[in-house]
Amino acid sequence: MIFGDSGTTTACRSTPPAPESARWLRDARTARALSLATLVWLGAESALGIAAGFAAHSVALIGWGMFSLVEAAASLIVVWRFTGSRTHSADAEARAGRAVAISFWLLAPYLALHVVYDLWAGHTARPSVLGAVVTAVSLFAMPFLGVAKRRLGARLGSAATSGEGTQNLLCASQAVGVLAGIALNGLGFRWADPVVATLLAAVAAHEGRKAWRGHVCHH
Repeated sequence: MIFGDSGTTTACRSTPPAPESARWLRDARTARALSLATLVWLGAESALGIAAGFAAHSVALIGWGMFSLVEAAASLIVVWRFTGSRTHSADAEARAGRAVAISFWLLAPYLALHVVYDLWAGHTARPSVLGAVVTAVSLFAMPFLGVAKRRLGARLGSAATSGEGTQNLLCASQAVGVLAGIALNGLGFRWADPVVATLLAAVAAHEGRKAWRGHVCHH
């Protein structure tokens, strides 16, 4: 079970429908096109977010930028999934769904270790105007992509597409957390940044587990 677009729980399944209809093929092409468009933004978002994070020594901001790379990997996986003969392949869908899960799992330990290191070294985050601007843009843009991909994933029976959409929605949610962390750090609450980063790690691990199981949710 995961949350649907309205914030209520929805039932999940993992058996994709037969990819035979014209609508299914249109949805597959749309999923691929949205993933390609997402890659363009994520490239800029990741570079700016990581640069701002290192400049401000913000683990949460660095982690958010790293999560953008994870999202980019998921987008590439979906493009691969719906290209050529793989479009009709159930085996390609299974591999793509697990690859998306692995992309989640790559992020979680990085964030956790980075938090431990910064706490041990006594580093604290500084306010970042660039980080605030980049995360604010994602806060407004990513929900549209996320909802569209989750709906496509449900119609296509594609855990990979649904997982990518979930990552986009998580990106927006994380942007809220990172912005709050930046604001709280500016007010002297130094615990905010590592707390946000730790929450991001937990969410990534949880979503990776669901993607690995191949859950696809109706909307």
